[in-house]
Amino acid sequence: MSSISVHTKYSLYPYNSKASIHSFQFRNKKLRSYNLSIKTKTNIKVTCSATENPQQQQRKAKRKQTSVNEGEKGIDPVGFLSKLGVSHKLFAQFLRERHKLLKDLKDELFKRHLQLKDIAYGFEILGMHRHVEHRVDFMEWAPGARYCALVGDFNGWSPTENCAREGHFGRDDYGYWFIILEDKLREGEEPDELYFQQYNYVDDYDKGDSAISIEEMLKKADDEYWEPGEDKFVKKRFELPAKLYEQLFGPNGPQTLEELEDIPDAETRYRAWKELHKDDPPSNLPPYDVIDSGKEYDVFNIVNDPVWREKVRAKKPPLAYWLETRKGRKAWLKKYIPSIPHGSKFRVYFNTPSGPLERVPAWATYVQPNADGQQAFAIHWEPPPECVYKWKNKPPKVPKSLRIYECHVGISGSDPKITSFNDFTAKVLPHVKEAGYNAIQLIGVVEHKDYFTVGYRVTNMYAVSSRYGTPDDFKCLVDEAHGLGLLVFLDIVHSYSASDEMVGLSLFDGSNDCYFHTGKRGHHKFWGTRMFKYGDHEVLHFLLSNLNWWIVEYQIDGFQFHSLSSMMYTHNGFASFTGDLEEYCNQYVDKDALLYLIFANEILHTLHPNVVTIAEDATYYPGLCEPISLGGLGFDYYVNLSVSDMWSSFLENVPDHDWSMSKIVSTFVGNRQCADKMLVYAENHNQSLSGGRSFAEILFGEINEHSSGSKELLVRGCSLHKMIRLITLTIGGRAYLNFMGNEFGHPKRVEFPMPSNNFSFALANRQWDLLENGVYSGLFSFDKDLMKLDENERVLSRGFPNVHHVNDTTMVISFIRGPLLFIFNFHPTDCYENYSVGVEEAGEYQVLLNTDERNYGGQGLIEKDQYLQRTTSKRVDGLRNCLEVLLPSRTAQVYKLSRILRI
Repeated sequence: MSSISVHTKYSLYPYNSKASIHSFQFRNKKLRSYNLSIKTKTNIKVTCSATENPQQQQRKAKRKQTSVNEGEKGIDPVGFLSKLGVSHKLFAQFLRERHKLLKDLKDELFKRHLQLKDIAYGFEILGMHRHVEHRVDFMEWAPGARYCALVGDFNGWSPTENCAREGHFGRDDYGYWFIILEDKLREGEEPDELYFQQYNYVDDYDKGDSAISIEEMLKKADDEYWEPGEDKFVKKRFELPAKLYEQLFGPNGPQTLEELEDIPDAETRYRAWKELHKDDPPSNLPPYDVIDSGKEYDVFNIVNDPVWREKVRAKKPPLAYWLETRKGRKAWLKKYIPSIPHGSKFRVYFNTPSGPLERVPAWATYVQPNADGQQAFAIHWEPPPECVYKWKNKPPKVPKSLRIYECHVGISGSDPKITSFNDFTAKVLPHVKEAGYNAIQLIGVVEHKDYFTVGYRVTNMYAVSSRYGTPDDFKCLVDEAHGLGLLVFLDIVHSYSASDEMVGLSLFDGSNDCYFHTGKRGHHKFWGTRMFKYGDHEVLHFLLSNLNWWIVEYQIDGFQFHSLSSMMYTHNGFASFTGDLEEYCNQYVDKDALLYLIFANEILHTLHPNVVTIAEDATYYPGLCEPISLGGLGFDYYVNLSVSDMWSSFLENVPDHDWSMSKIVSTFVGNRQCADKMLVYAENHNQSLSGGRSFAEILFGEINEHSSGSKELLVRGCSLHKMIRLITLTIGGRAYLNFMGNEFGHPKRVEFPMPSNNFSFALANRQWDLLENGVYSGLFSFDKDLMKLDENERVLSRGFPNVHHVNDTTMVISFIRGPLLFIFNFHPTDCYENYSVGVEEAGEYQVLLNTDERNYGGQGLIEKDQYLQRTTSKRVDGLRNCLEVLLPSRTAQVYKLSRILRI
């Protein structure tokens, strides 16, 4: 494949003129997977190769080969390694091979799709959709099936009424089945005059119900569209061939070949025709001149009037008249009964070599999972237009820093039951807004079979969980969140799927290799889930369309990709990693999974430039957040899982005196190159789900303010709870996350109803009434002010912090981020009255936030008149000036330079 350099508007990144399209043409159907980079206004130098010596020719050939293989403009498969100064031949070779595989994959996909974006819009044709010709179309992918039918309450669960058979216009070469459900004609109604009669299903008005017949409409189109004389051959299209036939073969025509004689050439016949019609009156017919050039392959050329040609080109086809024949929804309801009414229950029925099967359709958008011994089924969601949810708010702009509030809808209520979308919208969203967060991240929203799996064993990837409400209820939740200025992220699980066969995708069409790998490769080693076959084009189609579906249908603003290590390695991430780059490119790495992640980020950011993608990978795969053009995977953020593990380890296993300040700092700032893309959290849902304890439960236990010996434990718990959150937010990257309830120290873990607890809901809720309690109210007040600190001072969006003071003996940490100075004293007993901390600027520093304030549940050891400190001219910590501050034990302060002193 040759490479031509061209400037083109067809760019993969439409807002970046420097980006290359490198085989990703979204808007021009004629373009194939070639890198076009033509440079205009260039000086062309022509040289004779015979005058060059062999060494020059060899060097040129080598440069040309390099430009062909790796030289797409703006693309460097190993660019991020060069940027980071990393040299590793094996991994660099792996990146080059992966880039070539990506190009080959796109070439293959171009054979199936005119535009690569089509692979992310499968939901527009697959599943069940209303057609404008009074019918419903259903399409499903099941390559292993031999017969396909829809069964449901709309047809008495009959496997023969609505079906498609292999070889009978039902199944194509790729394994897609197509079934048409014709709407039923009401009694006494006549069929439509037009076979392809269209209906405007959304609008009630009836453009076609104006008492004008089809014949009158077509006559109107002819009279108004055609000019006089133009419709001569339209109305009488057989007149000319009839005359020619009669002339040649009629009773007065030649009877033998001798009488037929030779047919004159085109020009002679044309001149004779012109002579015959020279006295004809003027006509509106187009003036065409036919000239034969005398070439064997050139039968004739037609030369017409340029004015007439432009006139014809300016004409638009008479589609407007045809559209006037469309009827509205009222006419459709009057004449037809829906083939499958809104709310109908249905499944797809297959005949396979293993026998008959019934499955919930893979593209179903609303599913009722099996409950009370009843089999699961899909629900046809097609409410009338007047009941369809209408969006009110536009998504907010993506901020430079993210403060994410992680939520689970089902446990968000105070009552021991499953909370609905509507209750979450009414009660939790206002709390999130008051708390100062700017985004929510929802877990467990996608349909899953068992509630206790928290939503991580997904069964139906296109359906919101019916436990919480309808699809429109979820749209209302997202819309209200946008109205409050909150982004909505989804915790998406594409790394594995539930192994349930009756409601999920496992053995979907009776074969073991439909969506998943066969054998051991198709099963997670420890979790019992199924592993996707990412190298299959249909699986790519399914997963990429799924990502786009949540954005298009529900206006989701971003995704956190759950447990990438499960999909990127054949050992599912259960292996020891030493940091050697060879571990990321050996035989255990799934290249197809990596290609899928690259492709997903590429398509998502192209179709939706404001989307946010977050990678959760315990192995920290190199290049997670590097640009795809530099060989990275293209994520916007990655989750630093080690921070939470460190805090858990300290709280549960390490005495307070033995906490290492150096380890705390190194865990946060050890990877400076990727710090700008880091999302950190002290604790998320993992710390408070079954088998784990929240930090508040570890710190507070069962104590209360009135129990003996509880005061000291409360002071310790409150102090560490605030300090851990303060340093986690301020020393990390550009994004911070907190799980619902942990901001005010929710005292109990989460435990979903399951057999081990006799299906109890006692711990499957959040105790919002605790916010009225003094301890929890103080922690919540601190967390709100912490969010305000970032909002007002833009802490997260500033550059990397300068950590200039780390003392393991005094257990003090100090760092500067932007104009702010942060000082932490983690010592459990020692209080320092005049502790020296270096600063660069001389002046007066004002305390903005103090964890020990009484309204935060602290002791108030620092008086308000001590909130303003002045520097002394003394070099400390390598900086020109210093502050001598009061540091009570287990407290932290945030200072800001309020006035500069000129010396």
